[in-house]
Amino acid sequence: MENKITKFAARQAPYDDIAVLCCVDRLLFDPKPINQLIASKSITEAEEIICRVLEELAAHITALQRQLARRDLAAMLRPCRKVRLIADQIGLIEMAVTADHIQTCLKQADGVALEATMARLERAFDFAVIEVWNFRQR
Repeated sequence: MENKITKFAARQAPYDDIAVLCCVDRLLFDPKPINQLIASKSITEAEEIICRVLEELAAHITALQRQLARRDLAAMLRPCRKVRLIADQIGLIEMAVTADHIQTCLKQADGVALEATMARLERAFDFAVIEVWNFRQR
């Protein structure tokens, strides 16, 4: 049996239509917003607010996943913007940046990058939940 090696054609410059999306290996988290919330409310109230915010983020991510499965890219912009705003407000920097990157993928209609960036958003959310609850216990 003969092995065939396929070579991909090199892409010609300029690369103006390519956006480089930088990823980090750890969650970027700013504790100031949660510190301010805890300082201004009782612990019980602060925890309830944090739970509602995380539930809202989860709902928007679920909506994004459903719309991606249906390939309804136009419908993904609104929940993506909401994820960005909410994540920014509570200090989940990695989630906010990733939501921005998803918007870039949507604008470019780049399905491969969109799938990868959505997976990154899901991982960032998982890490965010862990980080927020670990922070709360300190």
